[in-house]
Amino acid sequence: LQRMLSIAVEVDRSPTCSSHRIADEIFPFILNIPLRSQREALLNTMESQLLRCRLLELFFQHSCDVPSTSPMSLEKILYFLSHCSVLLHFKVSSPTSPLPCFLLTKLLIIKYCLLSQDEAATWQRWEEMLQYLSLLLMSYQTFPLAEHLRSSLSDRMELMVQKAKPRLQESDNITNLDIQLKMEDFISRMHKVLGQPFPPQIQEKLFLLQ
Repeated sequence: LQRMLSIAVEVDRSPTCSSHRIADEIFPFILNIPLRSQREALLNTMESQLLRCRLLELFFQHSCDVPSTSPMSLEKILYFLSHCSVLLHFKVSSPTSPLPCFLLTKLLIIKYCLLSQDEAATWQRWEEMLQYLSLLLMSYQTFPLAEHLRSSLSDRMELMVQKAKPRLQESDNITNLDIQLKMEDFISRMHKVLGQPFPPQIQEKLFLLQ
C-alpha cells in the first residue's frame, strides 16, 4: 500500500499537488481508524514524505477550532502547537419526546462510563498529539534539505546535478524565542488538564519536540 501511494504521488507533474489530492481522499478513512497503533503504523511506514506531511497537516487542521489558512511552514507548526485540541466534544441532542425513566438511567450510566474512560485516556491523547507534531516537523524539514522532492521525476535529476538550493519561505524564519514562548504556552495548557507531574512519556515527547 505504501509503495503504491508513493508511486501515485511521484507520477504527477507536481508531486505537491498530487500529495494534496491523495491526502484529501484518504484522510476521512484515517479518522475512522480505531486504534492508535494502527494509525501510527500507517504514518510511520509512509514512504512519501510529502504525503505524510500533508496528512498530518490535515490532522492538525481538523484539530484546531480555527484552522490556519497559511501554507505549510515552521510557523504553521507553531500555530498548531498553540491551537490544536485533543479533547473530544460530545454533542447531545435533546429528544423530541420524553424518554422512559429506565432508559434515562441507562443513558446516564453509559455517559458516566464514557467520561471515566475519557479521563483515564487523556494523557495518552496528548502524548499521541506530541508524537504527530514531531513526525510532522521531521517530515517538513526533509524538504529544505531535499527540495527536488517537490519536483517531477523528469526535472529531479537536473536539480540534483545543479545542487539547487532550497526555496525557504519567510514563515520558516522562526526564532528560539518563538519556540520557547509557544512551548511554555503549550505546557501551561497541559498542566491545566493533566496536572503535575507529567507522565515520563509526555516529558520525553516534549523534550524531543523542543
